[in-house]
Parts: sequence; C-alpha cells; structure tokens
Amino acid sequence: MIKRIICFTDRGKAVADKLNRRYEEEGIEPAEIFRCGSDRNPDGTAGSVTLDRFTKEGFKERHALIFIGAVGIAVRAISPYVEDKLSDSPVIVIDDNGEFVIPILSGHAGGANKAAQTIAALIDAIPVVTTSTDINSAFSPDVFATENQLTIRNRDGIRKVSSKAIEGKPITISVKDYPPREAVDIIIADETDREYDLLLSPKSYIVGIGLKKGKDAAELEQFVLDVLKDLRIGIDDILAVATIDIKKDDPALGKLCSRYRLPLITFEASVLAKAQGDFSASSFVKDTVGVDNVCERAAILAAGPRGEIVVNKVIRQGITLAVAKR
Repeated sequence: MIKRIICFTDRGKAVADKLNRRYEEEGIEPAEIFRCGSDRNPDGTAGSVTLDRFTKEGFKERHALIFIGAVGIAVRAISPYVEDKLSDSPVIVIDDNGEFVIPILSGHAGGANKAAQTIAALIDAIPVVTTSTDINSAFSPDVFATENQLTIRNRDGIRKVSSKAIEGKPITISVKDYPPREAVDIIIADETDREYDLLLSPKSYIVGIGLKKGKDAAELEQFVLDVLKDLRIGIDDILAVATIDIKKDDPALGKLCSRYRLPLITFEASVLAKAQGDFSASSFVKDTVGVDNVCERAAILAAGPRGEIVVNKVIRQGITLAVAKR
C-alpha cells in the first residue's frame, strides 16, 4: 500500500524524514512526504500542497495517510471523505515530537493499527491504539476476515460479534460443509440458510493481467471493473491480481492493487509457459516477454491446481485481462 505523509512544521518534517530513513533501513518502501503549503502538489505538479487536496486525493486512491501534527487537524481534514470502515484509507497521526503514534481510521480492514505499531517501533514512539477488541485482546471478526482472505457479506454482523468477544463470551464459527447443530456466530460459506450473526465468504477469483508499458492507471481500473461487472462479481471477491514478473513494478498495476488492497502475484516467463490449459497464443507477446500468453496463464496458476478460467482473454487498448476461479 502506498503511504503518504503530510507535515506542517520543521519538527514534523524531521519526524517524517526519520521514519523514512528507518523504513529504508528495514527494507520497507518509504512514504512520500509533503509539507503543507510547499511548492509541490501530491501529483507532482507545481503549486501549493493544501491539506484538503492531500486528503481528498489520498482517499480517492485509498493510500495510507500519515498526519504529523495534531489529531484535530487530521479529524477535520478527513471528515468530508469518510464513508466505509471496510474501504476507507487507513489514517495515522504522529505528534510533532514523534512520541505518540495514533491510528484514527480503518484500524482493522485498512491495517492502520498494525501500521501504527510498526511505525512506533521504528521511531521509538508509543502506539496509542483505542480499538476495543485490540485493547481487550479480544477476537476481531474484521481482522479475522482480512487475514484469512474472506469477504464480509453483512457488515452489521461485525459489531454483534465484536461486542460478544469484548464481553469475554466464546465465538462460534462454522465452516462450509460442516453444518452446526445449533446457531453460530460466524458462518464461512458462499451462501447459507442457517442462523448466524456474520457471513464470511472465501475470495474466489484471480484477475490475470498483461499490459503494455505506460498504460494509464484509471484506464486499467475501469477495464477491470467493467469485466467484473459483466461477470456479476464485486471487486471484494477478488483474491489477487496475477501477471508476469517483469511487470511487478508497473505503476498502473501498483495503483490498482493499492487502491483495492489486492496482493500482486507474479510469475517468471518460464513458469507461465508450464501452465496447463488451452490458452490464446500471441507470437508478438512471446517475442516481447518470452511467453505466448500472460493474463490467462497467470490467472490459472494463481488460482491453483483446481482453478478454472471463467473469462478468457479480453483485450482493450494494450491491456489483456482474464479471470480464473479458485
């Protein structure tokens, strides 16, 4: 996930620089740093970096936003853009002295709580986590869903299960094809007619992508959303994006994966060539990257041995796309 920092004072800039140095020492991708009122916009163009623009663009792209300053500044900045706890940008506040690190939004689904703890360890600060399930060491259904690659189907169930966990009551879970004899708190299945508070479904699809260099991120995103709409599945049902290894740093792919919190799985050309199946072949692609098809081969490999192609190669302006089901 792309991280962006905004600071307002010289002290804040010093904290930001220290964090980036520690990120680099640990082999973690550093954050982009913006000084409010400086002569560079978040998109790199000339002009003043305003707090609102920094926040608005960050939420649009679902970047992780780190404010170095007062919590009140961050709260006022993000308030117009907060929509959904499962998709909002993770937001973290660090004080100007670098003593406290406070996640204030998307602590679980967006990973702000874990990120805050990581930042605190890197800069020798104190993480201030206020989420009830965390401070009570209780089971968190949204963390459980995220860590186990599950889609939350009924969001109101998060509160019901969390409240029960915080009270110290046991949480019961039923997995598909293991029907419980009584009502349970969580059912993991594609669909069910049994009683439950929270329904979690496995993410079942892989999007395989091949693309020419320099493709526009918005164009790629729209292509993916159009194909998924035709398939009548949501972006929340996508487990990962798959492609050839030479595209692992492609900016458009990076923005797509960052925005929707999708892992990018890559394969070497020699591995893609060993994929089993009947794939659409292109001599041009083979001469260019060393294998005759990227999107279908990558999708089926990432889907696993029992995977199957559900959308064969579709082409749009230099982008190829296929979808496989696990």
